[in-house]
Amino acid sequence: MEAIVQQFLNIWAGLTFRRQLTIVAATLAMFFGVLAMSKMVASPTLTLLYAGLESGAAGDVVRALEQRGVVYEVRGGSIFVDAKARDELRLTLASEGLPANGNRGYELLDNLTGFGTTSQMFDAAYWRAKEGELARTIVANPQISMARVHIAGTGSNPFQRGVVPKASVSLTPNGGEISAAEAKAVRFLVASAVAGLSPDDVAVIDANGSLIGSSDDAMPTSQGDDKAEMFKEKVQRILEARVGLGNAIVEVSVDTETESESVRERRFDPEGRVAISTDTEERSNSSSDAGSGDVTVASNLPSNNGQPGGDSSSSSNSETRERVNYEVSETEREIVRAPGAVKRITVAVLINDAIATDESGVETSQPRDDTELEALRELVSSAVGFDAERGDIITIKSMALQSIPPMGTQASTSIVDRSTWI
Repeated sequence: MEAIVQQFLNIWAGLTFRRQLTIVAATLAMFFGVLAMSKMVASPTLTLLYAGLESGAAGDVVRALEQRGVVYEVRGGSIFVDAKARDELRLTLASEGLPANGNRGYELLDNLTGFGTTSQMFDAAYWRAKEGELARTIVANPQISMARVHIAGTGSNPFQRGVVPKASVSLTPNGGEISAAEAKAVRFLVASAVAGLSPDDVAVIDANGSLIGSSDDAMPTSQGDDKAEMFKEKVQRILEARVGLGNAIVEVSVDTETESESVRERRFDPEGRVAISTDTEERSNSSSDAGSGDVTVASNLPSNNGQPGGDSSSSSNSETRERVNYEVSETEREIVRAPGAVKRITVAVLINDAIATDESGVETSQPRDDTELEALRELVSSAVGFDAERGDIITIKSMALQSIPPMGTQASTSIVDRSTWI
């Protein structure tokens, strides 16, 4: 044994300092490597138990794990436990109501009783339950970890009129960013759950306090630019069919209405009246009056037929009334000018000169004649819907275009291809 140790010391003394340092470092690295591997084998494999919990709910879960003596580790907002005990811990904690969900829904209404509950208390509990149910639905999206919903309701006061409900939603993404499409879906979800709420009255805010999907950030493209591009493609396709590809340059400018206007007009024409009903009423009246006289012996004689003496009178009266009801001719017209209507179109076209070849084979450029330009102008006018009363302008000029040399190296036949042909 002593001989082996002595031999090892002799070998160690014969080594240089650099080799001795290398051997010491390798030995220490092997020692610590074996120690780390043994620790990893001895320590349990930790896996995710819960993540994205609120502070109060996370504290309750940690307290329950400590009471059970479970080994856990907190990394940021996530709680990790032994992979073998994870499923059992989730079931056990769920039976105890952990983790507690901060967004309580309609179960809030279960605690309300008919005695001692005022209408204001019921309204407050109802809107809290509505906010909690909406938050639960939003958190069901895997892209969202937390959500808070606030609804400014109108209440149940029947004397409140003209009060529009509004809402705001605060979202915390689950690692990524919330897109404008997701924010739009949340706005429509909240608006559909609250009566009288418009999606435009729902504000969606992310964890950084930025408004998502606002009208200022997502401005639609100008309709004038879209129409100008469409007209440009039409004119370019027509001209290149005649002058050739790359021999026509087209620019189109479209001025559109940016304001909405509604004009409602009602006109009455007294001359165009029409009788809709006629009512005729006739009345006739007649009366007679026998004259009265003194009662004498002669008036009582049979020869007088018992008629009293004196004069008699009679009268008759007739009346005719006609009532005609007329309906005055009325014309009602409503003109709505929405944003995007075309106000004016301006088209500028530059056409390359025609190439003529003389008898000697020399090519020369010469401007195109007026007849061809006028024909092209008519085609362009039809393509863009030219309207002189609107102030549209179409300018077509024939000029020589500068040729642009091709970029890069010109392709040629390689030596391999030549040898193949041979």
